[in-house]
Amino acid sequence: MTLTKPRSGATGAHRGARRSGTGRAVAVIVLVALAALIPLLGPSPALHGTGEAAAPGTGGIALLRTVLFAALAIPVGELFANRLARTVPGAPPALPRSWSAPACWAGFVAALALASVVATGNLIPGSPADIDVGGLYASRDGKLALLEVNGFLAAALCAGSARPATQALPLAAVVVAEALRAHPTTEYSPLVGSGLTLVHLICASLWVGGLLHVLRVLRRWRGAEGGSALLGLYARVAAFLLAAITATGVCSSLRRMPAGTILEQLTDTAYGRVLLAKVILMVGVAALALWARIRLARASDPLTACSPARAEVYALALVVAVSGLLTALPVPIRW
Repeated sequence: MTLTKPRSGATGAHRGARRSGTGRAVAVIVLVALAALIPLLGPSPALHGTGEAAAPGTGGIALLRTVLFAALAIPVGELFANRLARTVPGAPPALPRSWSAPACWAGFVAALALASVVATGNLIPGSPADIDVGGLYASRDGKLALLEVNGFLAAALCAGSARPATQALPLAAVVVAEALRAHPTTEYSPLVGSGLTLVHLICASLWVGGLLHVLRVLRRWRGAEGGSALLGLYARVAAFLLAAITATGVCSSLRRMPAGTILEQLTDTAYGRVLLAKVILMVGVAALALWARIRLARASDPLTACSPARAEVYALALVVAVSGLLTALPVPIRW
């Protein structure tokens, strides 16, 4: 009797600490989400008072881009996290069910819808007759849109095959196509911009998708050894990914908004407002990542770091949504 009471008290205290930690994580998410609420409502609030006109179907395109980015991050992160899991000594062989195939099929549908917009001269098609499929082969944007469609289709087929790791090649083609699409040849030094976007997309996909799958693996490994080691491996790589994402994001922003005008454009342009919302979200994400890393290093139970890590995933989902909106808004290039 006297032995069971301390154990019960310790367990209750541990559960209470976990509930408290989760509550703090939710509070951080709510505060950060409120900071980004106006841009997340869509293009209309972001464009209000700027004098800029939204392209037709901006809201739908933003949603499609969000789906496309999420569909890219999930399989890339899954490949990355599974590779980390295989390096953990004594780790259970069981892994959670793959989400790669459904994600790639969702990416295929989103890329196909975006290609239909390109095929109608960047207008929302009113009927299938408005879509000029043959015209896609005649323009750079059309060819890149087709490459993304075919890339997701090939990745979905590879993900459902006996060798799912082969999806890495078509996914790489999608990343390259998206980086090139984001920087037309009329832009100043387009290859530099494409290179920055390429690194940004790869690192973001590894970070977002990798964290999601690591948490799914830890749930599957519940009670088994190796969970804290896997989370530690991911945390070390994530630190470098965050640094790369920050560096490429800052460089890309300075290319589009020169230092002398950046403060003005952050409030007076739709692109700047949504970019500011993304920065605020990223600060919150970085704080959650630091909190998880501190828990991982100092807590008696390193797996309590999963609470802020789960909150980090939710915040990163908001970042993906903001990124989708950002790509659909007019870019304020001023040279």
